[in-house]
Amino acid sequence: MSVDKLVEAIQVFGPVLTQTYGQAEACMICTFFSPEDHVEALKSNNRHRLASCGKISPLVRLEVMDEEGRVLPRGQRGEIVVRGGLVMSGYYNNPVATQEASTFGWHHTGDIGVIDEDGFVYIVDRKKDMIISGGFNVFPSEVEQVLWSHPAVQDCAVIGVPDEKWGEAVKAVVELKPGATVAAEELIHLAKEKLGGVKAPKSVDFIAVLPRSPVGKVLKKDLRAPYWAGHDRKI
Repeated sequence: MSVDKLVEAIQVFGPVLTQTYGQAEACMICTFFSPEDHVEALKSNNRHRLASCGKISPLVRLEVMDEEGRVLPRGQRGEIVVRGGLVMSGYYNNPVATQEASTFGWHHTGDIGVIDEDGFVYIVDRKKDMIISGGFNVFPSEVEQVLWSHPAVQDCAVIGVPDEKWGEAVKAVVELKPGATVAAEELIHLAKEKLGGVKAPKSVDFIAVLPRSPVGKVLKKDLRAPYWAGHDRKI
């Protein structure tokens, strides 16, 4: 969730917000971020903690793992993996997908994350959404957090689009608040100021409404498709 929008929600509704993390395969309670943890983050010097999804639930074991199946130490990024009684036994009539999701004996969520020294889990991005531009890894959610902070931005999605020089270029697709206006250059400058030139969008497209799934997720695959039309590779 956007940190700025989360702070705004707490100001409007009070200290009542709770967050959990999980998925259909791991039953939604892999982490827990209590109202008290939200308040403490606001009061202390840990405002960055509002970007997390809470601490690891006692109902599962959760770690981050590299491509070779090694559990990584705190502070390092990797794929979030879980074990425990809440995790599915497998996909119905699909042993291939089950095996792929259960490599190394853990359920692989497909989410890139990091666990800090205090045990708070931060979801950096979906593994498949990572942009590789000129050899640098760019995690879209990091850029989206910055763009969400602009008062004219209702919502946004950052995707990789084909680029002859860099392989992929960072593009922001932005949905503005009703009646609001902002120049693309202003949003690009904001991202450069906060994140540097590599991670900042090289271009911004404005859209009336971002495409969403029935449960409200922005469909980045649908956003990417027109830009990659006619290309054999999608990265």
